Amino acid sequence: MSMPFYVAPEQVMKDRADYARKGIARGRSLVALSYDEGILICAENPSRTLHKVAEIYDRIGFAGVGKFSEFDSLRTQGIRLADLKGYTYSREDVDARSLANAYAQLLGNVFTHEMKPMEVEILVAEVGVDKDADQLFRISYEGTIVDEDGSTVLGGDADTVNERLKANLTGTLDMGAALRAAVSALAGPERVLEASNLEVAVLCRTSARRAFRRVPVAELTTLLVAPA
Repeated sequence: MSMPFYVAPEQVMKDRADYARKGIARGRSLVALSYDEGILICAENPSRTLHKVAEIYDRIGFAGVGKFSEFDSLRTQGIRLADLKGYTYSREDVDARSLANAYAQLLGNVFTHEMKPMEVEILVAEVGVDKDADQLFRISYEGTIVDEDGSTVLGGDADTVNERLKANLTGTLDMGAALRAAVSALAGPERVLEASNLEVAVLCRTSARRAFRRVPVAELTTLLVAPA
């Protein structure tokens, strides 16, 4: 009788992690940061129909990088979970932290028990009454949650983009300054990103209930021009 092929559990987990990281790194990066009137999420995405950034609930946004079909499925599940909790209890009971925990458990279970991990990294963002109350939760492919302080970068060459972003975050930012800082970090010194190549949305803290708003190309073009 032939013996089954043995692979050490540590090697299995390492191979899964390498597979997921490579898939995520092949995609374009995404930046999220707080500014004076809300949270801005900016992604390099020339598609007008396949969105990386979306609304989950009243004051909660979602963003994903990696394999589109997988993070879009996660977006749909998050909307259903938020709607169910809001209907069963109250709208105020739906928060980014509980959604991030649910996503982390799902991704962790897939990474541990399934043959192929999800090639995704996602963001759950909730705008607060002020900048200090904003919440940015980054959830990785294996279910790790990171509670980011003020800004975060997902996907692509995240470390390099994050270094450029941190260098641009000085003082209090309005929406235009936040957008230009995000685009400069995504583009780097050797490229120029046009408004047509961007997908940008904001969670506006001054909105009465639904805070999510997509920023159209015409408005992006105006905001990308730095004031004299």
